[in-house]
Formats: sequence, C-alpha cells, structure tokens
Amino acid sequence: MRIVLTGSSGRIGRAIYNALTPDHDVIGIDRAPFATTEITGDFVDGVLLERAMQGADAVIHAAALHAPHVDTIPDAEFERVNVMGTHLVIAAAQATGVRRIVFTSTTALYGHAVKEGACTWITEETPPQPHTIYHHTKLAAEALLENAADRALHIRVLRMSRCFPEQADRMAAYRLHRGIDVRDVADAHVAALDNDGPAFQRFVISGEPAFLPTDCRHLASDAASVLRERASKFAQAFAERGWSLPASIDRIYDPSAALGALGWKPRFGFKEVLAQLDRGSLEVLPVRKAAPGRFD
Repeated sequence: MRIVLTGSSGRIGRAIYNALTPDHDVIGIDRAPFATTEITGDFVDGVLLERAMQGADAVIHAAALHAPHVDTIPDAEFERVNVMGTHLVIAAAQATGVRRIVFTSTTALYGHAVKEGACTWITEETPPQPHTIYHHTKLAAEALLENAADRALHIRVLRMSRCFPEQADRMAAYRLHRGIDVRDVADAHVAALDNDGPAFQRFVISGEPAFLPTDCRHLASDAASVLRERASKFAQAFAERGWSLPASIDRIYDPSAALGALGWKPRFGFKEVLAQLDRGSLEVLPVRKAAPGRFD
C-alpha cells in the first residue's frame, strides 16, 4: 500500500514509519526534518496534503500538538493544528479517493471519568471527560472523523495509552493497566489499515491488563495485595529490585475490542521495561533514589 503519514518526525510517527516500511510505500509529512520525513512543511495546508495523497491508499494521521504544549502555545494554535488540520486531512482524502484514515488519539480524553478514591474500568463506551485544550481538540477531531466516515472512506480512531519514557518502576506498573510500548502502538496502527467492519471504528490501545473488572473495588485501596495475587512475577521482580508495589491503581484501560477486531496483540509488557532498563535504553528512565536527609 501507499500510505501518507503525518507527524512522521515525532516519536510515535517514527515508530509507525518503522513498522510500515518493510511492506509499504510511506510518504512522511512533518514540519521538522528527519530521516522518516519526505515532505517537510506544515501539514495544515490543503494543497500540500492533496499533492501528497495522490495515488495513496490510506492516511495515518499522527500529527498534533500534545499535552506538553498546553500553557506554552495559544489555544488558537491547538484549534488550527488539531482540529483544522484534521478537517483538511479529511478533505484531501475525499478529494483524492483515499479509502481509509487511521487517526492517533489518546486515552487522556477520559480525564474526569477517573473518580478520585476509586478504580475505573475504561472501555470505548466510557464517556470522555476532557481536561485541557489538548483533550478538547483531539475529541473535536474525532467527531469530524466520525461524521466523515462512509462507504467510500473508512475511519479508525486509536486512543493510545501512556507510552512515553518515565521511571522504570512506574512504567513497568503502568504496563499492567494504563501503559503500552511505542512499538505496540505502531503495530496497532498497521493492523488498523485493513480490518473489516463498519466504516467508523474506535479502539482503546493499551497493554493487556493483569486484572479483572471485579478487582477494581480493591485496587483503589490495596493494589499491592491484588498485584501479588494477579501478577506474582511482577511482584517478585519488584521485590528483587527493592522497589515498592503501587499502593493504589485508579484506572484500567481495556483493549479487548482492539484485540478482537484488529487481530492485534501487544508484545512488550513489564518484563521488556525491566530489560530496557538493564541495557540502558533511552526509552526507560532510571529509578531515582530517595533524596538524602538535610544536614543543618
């Protein structure tokens, strides 16, 4: 397939590019130059997009302003890039006969759906309750895509969970309930390029949870006990490294729908986080030791 990939110089875009290129012809678009980017420029440009999409079979739309940009970039720029940009991607796809768009979204949209002092089991059916301009504009982009989906243009929205580098103990724990490896995110995008079914489909993309929905009532207050029962090898690994188990877990992202509909399965769980830490991978940050006491 010939695939146009927006945001190809970003961390997620690079991972998607790497997953695609063995089998597909990929045209990367990004305003930042990189080896994965063929067209350098602002993608919020209908002429540029139509030119790039000539002869394309699908578009993966990963370009966006993200959470770290909140409070440093005006809200109007979030609207321009995340909402107007998506509108232009749709228009260019329709004008050039592209048959499918795969859109990179975020589980952060669920925001206030996570209740304080409780553990919430989250699926595609959980109503989003966004926090910031980033979340609001991603949700608005999803709405544009849902309205555009029809027999001629199939849309797949992938709400990916946490996958950026952070401390290894936190990152490993998140793989059990609210995190995912960037390579698994990329594989999900590839899988979404040709699955069958309704014109519009939305999926939570996260690591397979170690828990059951019935565990939620205990996870908020005594996660360590549940972890020792449900994920004994995880608990043992933490003990061997002298790390504390999480005292509470406030959410579980359930990827069951994606597992079934996309024929996709995440490959890199908590053991990969520990292996990456041990070999010094830049994808995982070291666990910080407690600060020494002050001397007066």
